[in-house]
Amino acid sequence: MPAEVKVEAPAPDPNLVADGPYEKLITSATDSTLQYVLIERPQVSLDSFAKDKSGVITLFDGKSMKGWRGYNKDIIPARWSIDNGALKITGNGAGEAQSNDGGDLIFAYKFKNFRLTFEWKASKGANSGVFILAQEVKGQPIFISSPEYQLLDNANNPDARAGLDGNRQSASLYDMIPAKPQNSKPFGQWNTGAIEVYQGSVFYEQNGKKVVEYHLWTPQWTDMLQKSKFGKSVWPLAFELLNNCGGDNHEGYIGFQDHGCDVWLRNIKIKITD
Repeated sequence: MPAEVKVEAPAPDPNLVADGPYEKLITSATDSTLQYVLIERPQVSLDSFAKDKSGVITLFDGKSMKGWRGYNKDIIPARWSIDNGALKITGNGAGEAQSNDGGDLIFAYKFKNFRLTFEWKASKGANSGVFILAQEVKGQPIFISSPEYQLLDNANNPDARAGLDGNRQSASLYDMIPAKPQNSKPFGQWNTGAIEVYQGSVFYEQNGKKVVEYHLWTPQWTDMLQKSKFGKSVWPLAFELLNNCGGDNHEGYIGFQDHGCDVWLRNIKIKITD
């Protein structure tokens, strides 16, 4: 009689194992084969942040990184620092292949309706982004759940010539809507940016001009996703999360991307409009 051959079960995907009190395994309501682990760490209190008479809250004052931490981390990645009053990511030159001491940065509070303003500048050829309504998904990049306001040196980064009609250039809704007019400044110069979110309507501004408008949770939003790199047949989990952007409560984190390049941000402020 031949010896019984034991077949070991494959090891579970560590990104689908919920560990500790802040992690929860989620199964899609529309596709039972689609699962992910959602991380819900404690949020900061906004009461300890400076607020002016009009209700604008300073998220970064140029001196302290209070309230910020790494995406999928409980620390501030070492490659993020304060440089002459600005938040700086010192890139490793490897694009999205982030090093252990790098990674995306988020403010540890979930916002719903708001107006975010900031200034940014890029090094030559740099690529980065601003994320809104982000969720923390274990082992997945921040852009799997969050629309991106692209930060780019249009003149020197090849991503500016990719996509369609310039929809990967600065201040575009990345890979979906091009910023028009395209009025970014050359690398090394400061740009102003703003993102306004109100009941699903989203507006991007660059250097004082409204350049992008879109509306979440609508058939038009779903159609745009399907035509992008986040389409259901291309990336099912990204489609699932972005189609229900902000999760059930329609709220999420603000984040800045580590894309392996040197980028600076300053005067980061927000007004809640709930």
